[in-house]
This record gives sequence, C-alpha cells and structure tokens, in this order.
Amino acid sequence: MLPKETENLINEFTEKSKDILGDNLVGIYLHGSAVMGCFNPGKSDIDLIIVVNNPMTDKVKKEYLDMVVKYNEQGPAKGIEMSVVLKKVCNPFVYPTPFETHFSVGHLNWYKEKPDEYIKAMKGEDTDLAAHFTIINKRGKCLYGAPIKEVFAEVPSKDYMDSIWDDIAEAPEDIADNTMYLTLNLARVLAYKKEGLVLSKKEGGEWAINNLPQEFHSLITDAMREYEESAEIDYDIELAKRYAEYLINEIRG
Repeated sequence: MLPKETENLINEFTEKSKDILGDNLVGIYLHGSAVMGCFNPGKSDIDLIIVVNNPMTDKVKKEYLDMVVKYNEQGPAKGIEMSVVLKKVCNPFVYPTPFETHFSVGHLNWYKEKPDEYIKAMKGEDTDLAAHFTIINKRGKCLYGAPIKEVFAEVPSKDYMDSIWDDIAEAPEDIADNTMYLTLNLARVLAYKKEGLVLSKKEGGEWAINNLPQEFHSLITDAMREYEESAEIDYDIELAKRYAEYLINEIRG
C-alpha cells in the first residue's frame, strides 16, 4: 500500500498526462519500489515509463516536463523519475533503448535554468531502460492505457544483465561509500542470475540471508535495517569488501 498522498499524486499525474498527450498516449506504467512493496517516502522515488505512439514536439515536451516538475516538487524525497519512449522500441524490444525525453531530480536545476537546452539534449539512448522494462514486465502496474503484455516485449536476459552491470561492476571499490545500496543490489542481481528472480532491495536481502554464506549475514542484516528503518549503521568495511568480491565473482560465473 502506498501512502494516500502518493496515490493521489500518481493519479493526478496520470490525468494531466492524458490531457497533455491526448491520442498520442499509449499508456503510463509504474515500476520500482512503488510496485515492489518497499516504498519509503523518505528514501524512494516514483518510477514511471510513459509510452507514446509518435515523437513529441519540443512544445509538447516543454508542457509535459513543466507538469512533471510541478508534481516532482510535491513528491517523495527522491521525487519523480520518468522516461517517455516510443511504442515501437518496446515491442520488438530495442537495445540500447531510445527515449523521447527523461526527467529525474538530478536534472531539476538544469531544466529550470535552461529548459530549451535541456529539451534539445535530453533525447538519446538509455541502457537502464532494459532494467525498467524487465521490472514492468514482471512486477509493474499499468496506470492507464494498453495492458503491459500488449506494449512490452520480454527483455532478453543478456540485455538486462548488461543494463545493470555498470551499477555493480566497481562494487568492491565503491561499497565502502555506498554500503547499504550495493549490499542489497548485489544480492538481487545474483538472485536474478541464479534463479531468474526480479526482486526489490528488501527481497534481495531476504534472498541473500537464505542463500549466501553465514559469514555475510550480519552485513546483509545491517543493510536491511538501514534500508527499512533508516538505522545508523557502523559497517564492517572489510567484510563488505569481501562480500562484494564474492558476489561479483558469483555473478560473473
């Protein structure tokens, strides 16, 4: 269950999207923590994919992104992350996946200061979309429009793994600075590699407790406590580095 204010925001976002995009809109699809049972307003964002039939004009992009920014400011701690894509790149699936436009909190100041530059530049290809489409296929929710199975083809496993590899490739070096995130993210990547499971961070931690050596259980438990309870954790960094090396080797294998 999402907080009522988050549900209201998503519903309003959907209605405004219908108004702005009209007949060009194929559908709006929710993914991420909001559909995987681990949404936390203090730590999560709202993850959305918007599918359209035809390319958007710059004028429509400006109107749409202004709307996104408005609701981003009313949203959870990490705001809204969304991409607009053409239906033709969803099925058959195209990788790397082209997108029409994109927004996340990290781009907010750029858009506010130089919207015309942003609109021209924010179009290209995004390997992350393979991961997003995979989650939509396995766990996503259609907020409006055509059903998921009519819009999104299955993402090949090799494309999904490629899309998430950059996020974990340097984990043994990076885990000291981002211990909670990498501990749980490595676990869910390995769960996918071994069993084809598409898990949330919380579910990844639970899977790891049941499937990884006892040596790492204290680290995993601490990461889950930080993620679920915002607990202050004094991590054993040497243990975390051994964990990262072990999981990277398992994922590569």
